[in-house]
Parts: sequence; C-alpha cells; structure tokens
Amino acid sequence: MKIRSLPGLMTLVPMLVVISKLQAQANDSVTQWIRINQLGYQPKAVKVAVWCSKEAVLPGEFVLEAVDAEKVENGKKGKIVFRGKSGKAFGAYGPFEQTARLDFSSFTAKGTYRIRMGNAISPVFVIDAAAYAGTPDFCLRYMRQQRSGFNPFLRDSCHTGDGYTLYGPMPDSSFVPVTGGWHDASDYLQYAITSANATYHLLMAFRDFPKAFGDDFAANGLPGNNGITDVMDEARWGIDWLLKMHPRADWMFNQIADDRDHAGMRIPGRDTFYGKADQRPVYFINGLPQQRGKFLNQTKGTSSTAAKFASAFALGNELSGGFYPSGAQEDAAFSVLLAEKANTALAFAYRRQGVTQTASVRAPYIYAEENWTDDMELAHASLGQHTESMRFAKQETITPWLGADTAAHYQWYPFINIGHGELARKVKGTDRSELIRYYKEGIQRVVAKAGKNAFNRGIPFIWCSNNLTVAFAIQCRWYRELSGDQQFRPLEQACIDWLFGLNPWGTSMVYGLPAHGDNPVDPHSGFTHLKQYPIDGGLVDGPVYTTIFKSLIGLTLNDADEYAAFQSDLAVYHDDYGDYSTNEPTMDGTASLIYLLAGIAADGDPDPHHALRGLFGPAHDLNGIIGESPTSGNSRMSASPVAITRLDSTKKEIALVFTGHDYANSGHAILVALQDAGIRASFFLTGDFCRKKENLPLLHAIRDNGHYLGPHSDKHLLYNDWKKRDSLLVTREQFRKDLTENISALATAGADTAAMHYFLPAYEWYNDSITEWTKQSGRQLVNYTPGTLSHADYTEDTAKNFRDNTTIFKSITDLEQQSGLNGYILLMHIGAAPGRKTPFAAELPALLTYLKKQGYTFVRF
Repeated sequence: MKIRSLPGLMTLVPMLVVISKLQAQANDSVTQWIRINQLGYQPKAVKVAVWCSKEAVLPGEFVLEAVDAEKVENGKKGKIVFRGKSGKAFGAYGPFEQTARLDFSSFTAKGTYRIRMGNAISPVFVIDAAAYAGTPDFCLRYMRQQRSGFNPFLRDSCHTGDGYTLYGPMPDSSFVPVTGGWHDASDYLQYAITSANATYHLLMAFRDFPKAFGDDFAANGLPGNNGITDVMDEARWGIDWLLKMHPRADWMFNQIADDRDHAGMRIPGRDTFYGKADQRPVYFINGLPQQRGKFLNQTKGTSSTAAKFASAFALGNELSGGFYPSGAQEDAAFSVLLAEKANTALAFAYRRQGVTQTASVRAPYIYAEENWTDDMELAHASLGQHTESMRFAKQETITPWLGADTAAHYQWYPFINIGHGELARKVKGTDRSELIRYYKEGIQRVVAKAGKNAFNRGIPFIWCSNNLTVAFAIQCRWYRELSGDQQFRPLEQACIDWLFGLNPWGTSMVYGLPAHGDNPVDPHSGFTHLKQYPIDGGLVDGPVYTTIFKSLIGLTLNDADEYAAFQSDLAVYHDDYGDYSTNEPTMDGTASLIYLLAGIAADGDPDPHHALRGLFGPAHDLNGIIGESPTSGNSRMSASPVAITRLDSTKKEIALVFTGHDYANSGHAILVALQDAGIRASFFLTGDFCRKKENLPLLHAIRDNGHYLGPHSDKHLLYNDWKKRDSLLVTREQFRKDLTENISALATAGADTAAMHYFLPAYEWYNDSITEWTKQSGRQLVNYTPGTLSHADYTEDTAKNFRDNTTIFKSITDLEQQSGLNGYILLMHIGAAPGRKTPFAAELPALLTYLKKQGYTFVRF
C-alpha cells in the first residue's frame, strides 16, 4: 500500500490520511464501503454518498454522525445528526454486487461528519461554504510547473532551442523562436489545440469568477505578488506562446516536438532526441495530412486549430485590462495586437476548411480531432460575429461523444462546445433558446446512461475520461445558468463528486487535493517518479475501459495494485507510475478544472480565495516549501500556517541566518564580520550545541551583541522523510519534546526564551505538519529563501555536493543581478566539518560589503 502521509490536517481531522487511504482500499474482511466527496460539500449543494458492497444485501438506513478530531482518532462513534433511507437498490456496478445512493441534501449544518451504513463507515468530510475555497489557485500550481522556457518550479530554463520547421512554406529546418507555453502532460510535447483551449478556460475563469483567485506569484511564476491576478499571469503565459506560434498572418504552427519525446522519462531540459542539437521540430499547419507513425494523419484543413487561436486572442483582447496591475496604464499596442491576431487567425482558419490533427513519428497515438465547426462557432462568437457563429452552431448542435459509449482519443475536442454557451450569452430570442436546447439535449443523452447506476455515471471510460467529466460538469452549469432549470443539478454534482473520491476506487483524481484524503501518490510523471517533486493540482487522466487498458502499448504496472479489489471488467484505474492511460496528469484538463473549481468556490463563499485549514499542503519548488511573510501581502495560505521563507519582497532588506549543531569553528569570524559591518543577524542553534561548554563564550557573545537566538531542534532530528517529504518520522509528542528541550538548553546557556518567537528546523527540512505543530507551540517556522547556494557552506572538499567559496559567493551575486534579493533570508552555518579546508566565513566581509553597496539593509528576527 502506497501512502503519502499528507500534511496539514492536524487541527481539522488528524489521522485522516491513513484513515481515508485504508477505507478507500480493501482487504479480505471488508466487503462494504461508502464513497464520498473528500473535498466536502457546500451547505446548499446536492449532497450524496454512495454505499457499495461485494454482497447483494442492502441495509435500509444510514446515519450521519457529527465527529471531532479526538473521536475520529480514538475510533469512537459520533453524535447522530441525520438519518436517511438507503433508497433504491441500483444493483451491480463495476466490482460491486450492490450499490445505493445516500442522499443527505436536506442537512445543511456546517461541521465535520462521517456516514455509517451497514458495516461501512465513510471517511470524514466537511460541510462548509468554504469547502472549495482556494482550490483554483492550488491547481494553478500545476500550470506553472508545466511551463516551458523559464520553469519557475525548477527555477531554470528548458527547451530554449525551439525550434526548426517542418511542412512549412519556408525551407525545412528553418529556425523559428517559439520557446514558451506549457508542456502538454508528463511528456514535453506542446500542442496549440490544448494550449489555446487551456488559455481560453483561464481567461473565462478570470472573467466569470475573478474573486476566486489571489495574487501571490509574479508573471514569471516565482513567489511574490505583482498586482495581477495569478490566473491572468498564467493566461498571459499561454497568450504569449500562441503569438509566437502565429508570428505572421500567413504562418501558423500546430505543435512543438513529437512522440520521439517518449524516448525516456526525465526532468525537462534541452532535448537532443531530434538530431538538431537542442532544437525540437515545429510543425506548420498546411491543412494537409502529415506523419502519423507509419501512416498519415487525417488532417483535412486548417480550421480547428486556427479557430482556437482566434478565440483565445479575441477573449484576451476583451480582458486585456486584466493583464496589468490595478490603476496601471494599459498597453494599447498589445490590445491592438491581440485584435489583429484574432482576425488573422480566423482568416487562416478559412484557408482550407476542415480539421487539423497532430503528428507523430513512431507510434500511432495522436490527437485525432474530427470536429471543427464548434471551433469556428466560438471564434466568430468571440469576435462578436453572431450570424456567422450561429451558422456554425447549427452544424454541430450536440458534441458527438455525449451519450456515446466510446470515442477516439480527443476525437471531439474541446470536450464541451464552448461556442454554444458564449453565443447564448450574447444573443436573444429564438437563437438563444435554440442554443440552450442544444445543451439540454446533450445532457439528456448522458442522463439516459447515468440514471442506471448509483454513481450517476454516464461518461464513457475513454482515455482522459476525467477531462470529459470536467467538461460535462461545466456544460451542466452553463445550462443551469442560462435556463434557470435546476433538474440536472444532481448529475452536475455527481461529476464533481466523482473527481474527488465518489467513484469505485474511492480516490481523488487531483494530486494533493485534498491533503487529508486518498489522491494520486505515484502518477505517471518524471517530477514525482525521478525526483519525488510534488505535482500539486494536476488532474490525472482517469479510469479507462478495461479493454482499452489491455490494448495499449508499453504499459506495465510497477507495484502491487492497491485498488485491485475495485478493478472490474468495466473499467480500471491505477495509482501507478507505469499506467500512462489512467494516471498521467494533463495540462488542458487541469486548466478546465480550474474554471470548474472557480465557479464552485464562488458559489459557496464570499471569500472564495482563502482555503480551509488543512485542505492542501504548502506550495513547493525544487528547493522545498515556498512561502511568504504576512508582511509581503501574500494571503494565499493565510488560513493554514506557512513557513516564512522570505520577508517583504518590496524592500531592499536581507536577513542573515546562521545555524549550528556539531561545529562552531567559524563563530568568532562571523561575529567579527557582523560587528565590523554594524549588522545584527539571527542564530538558530541545537540543544546539543548549547550544552557544549566550549560554546558558552560564543553563545554569550551572540546574545550580548544583540543577535537573535532561537531553536534548531534539540538533537538535530530529521522530522520527515527525505524522499517522501510528507511522510513524518516523528510523532507530535516527539516533536514537542525535542523543541521543548532545545529551548531549555538555550535558556540554560543564557538566552532569553521570552523572545524566541521563531524556529528553524534541523536540516531546513519540514512539512506542513511540522509548521502546524510549530504554530501550536506559539512560534513561527522560518527557513531560508531558495535560489542561492549560501546554505552549501557546510559541504566538504571531497564530497560530491561540494561547493567552493567562489561558487557560493557567485550564486548570491548572480541572483542579485538577475532579480534582486529583496526580502531574502540567506542561511549559512556557524561552523563546518574539518573536511572543508576554507570556511565560507572568510568571504563574509566581502559579501556584506557587496550587498551594502547594492543598497541593502539587514534585519534580524
């Protein structure tokens, strides 16, 4: 059983990580389960759970219990607050012999609950208006992590050589500068069709639900607000790449790279699979068939891709004010450019009317899109050309997969006809009624299938079934908003619930959401598989028909299947790196989910940006957890404790931090350098350091010179696993004892414990649980700001990770010149092992002189 011991729920419902995972899975003695939406339910929403059993007998009643953390942890029963009938027996579905829907929609009281029926007990869940607050921003983490060019998660650039042309009017292998955009999934191909669709969804999310998003990241994706809503920063990233892919009126490109990318899983860099150094191929849209493995694809025109460009440019132009800080002067030239590009892209769509498919070289798997009139409808609607838009709307009234049992991969894309909804908002009379009817008839086709099973499931289990689920939920929402008809609300909610655990496998389909629940641990991703980096917010493909799974090439499970008891002849889902068909996250599916979640968050809460405590863990980059001081204006995680890893990014201030455990051989030199520069710093020392008699004079000098003294773990304990950061290695009591004894040792050495408001954990390694426990102790967890190598001053000359003084010094000055060090916390060590011949403290006077010349002042905690 693979369990990621997810952080952050210690104050809400402790131990739910293990409870949820165990209850979702099966053993020989368990034959009944209750599936719930692990994110929770809003008070006014449809609220349904599904009871499922390997036996045919159906109990007659279920109860809803109010619970608190202590009772859950001790296994005690909660207070019964609602009783309900099990209702209709839906019979067999997938791996189950009997199933039933447990409806408790009439119960609306805010709180923490679980359901009992027969021998089954559900995981704990909340009813709260804020159940979805903060989730759109959480999923934006994945979008930023998918960036090509400068990748803010990696704090490095990739694919900077893109690319050389194929199939274009220019000579083959001509260079075109198209670096940017998003990687499509866990491979690093880039497609215009998915990127344009993702961009449109992000723009719509800002237009329709602007309050669901915060401003906690800069345009380059690094932490720090910039006066622009984060979703618009991300949409702008997509827009800027689309502009590169349509550099002139008669040029448009469809994709970067092809399936040669699949030669090996890796972290994105400079690929050399294509025989052109680090350049990748860029496929021109010529409206003619192009390579598909040993054959040709079925491209018949330019319309489907070009119209998607036009729509994104047109909506970007309409919302162009959102690309600039409030009160700032808009760039009129950029708005004019988007308007111009929208029109040239639409003209390109008419060059050869028909569909454009993607290309491949080795395998037959492509985005085999077959419809294009829906894209033309949306393009014309976005440009205000309603008559032409309606003409195309009548050519595809219902998205063909609705009600169907199967479809080819991306055969009908986007999975929702966005044009119907956009046009219906702009027209009146019979046209509007007709468009609404199109949506209704499509929904009714799904209803005919969904009503036959307890999960209310009418979505075909084809590749990327979760993407279809999101799209269909959005269609139900738009129909409800346009018509006022509420009859499909249960079906809409069933799709949402499915994504977050109300499915046969009992798992959320979104990485890390919610933190306390069962969600993907081992997705098909190089980030997680190779480096154990989290891919927060990524929506995985979802279940597929068992027949599809068995037919795929090169698919092998790497681990025992923890969901084996829930696989069936109908469909399978595997939380296994080897299963690229069900467990690979996708960029466009996540972008669509961001729109859906923004709407739900806005429905339920007047402040839909601020998440419930423990809903998800803190943001990460490759250096670890990233956070902001409350003084910087970062409020994204204000409901849940975060580590301070940077001070006010608007001020030229730096905090110098020194930690100590085994060695103190640089202590005197550090204090002299600080005194000469007139700087006060912060020292975080272990209990063992403080107990060494030879260190007492140094400790007293630190105190007497006005520097901060704080705890760093009594025994320099590793609190959580290096490879699986969310897996704790200590209990809450062990942590409390370690911190208490550290503070006691500092006090014995003469430190002022009343002033110890900050704690820096050993190894600078921690997770959200440690942050929460620190807060409960009355202190704030702090850590260094990632980006420099100042913390590498402990490395020894013969070690593989050795960094010499010049390299460390240069890493600081280079970053200062590139982006500045405002608010940075620079961490160094008070001593190093004898294996480091030249301590970095020797460079400290020069470093302080340099930083002061750049205009920085220094602060202590």
